[in-house]
Amino acid sequence: MYREQIGSAPGRFRVEVRTMGASEVLTLVGELDHHTAELLRVPLERALDVGRSRLVLDCSRLEFCDSSGLNVLLVARLRAEAAGGGIHLARMRPVVARVFEITGAEAVFTVHDSLESALPG
Repeated sequence: MYREQIGSAPGRFRVEVRTMGASEVLTLVGELDHHTAELLRVPLERALDVGRSRLVLDCSRLEFCDSSGLNVLLVARLRAEAAGGGIHLARMRPVVARVFEITGAEAVFTVHDSLESALPG
């Protein structure tokens, strides 16, 4: 398993990246907003650039997500789907899930209750 930490806004947001089988798993930690969205865009684009089209985002440690963070995810979703993959969201906290529900974004992402169910086979 490959693992690294990409980008950090001290005390606000970071992304931990690891490869698990055919999936790139990104654990989102902290607050994803206008000031930190770029820290997520970079590892998403890097994973897609190297051919990883199945991305799993572990949202269990994501405390907040605004429209800027949601837009980064939507753009990455389109690119992943164009490559034959997708973005799977796992273990969303209720406050984050509510943003996806209100905006209708929950309908365009595959959402899983557990990390294990988000990983293939």
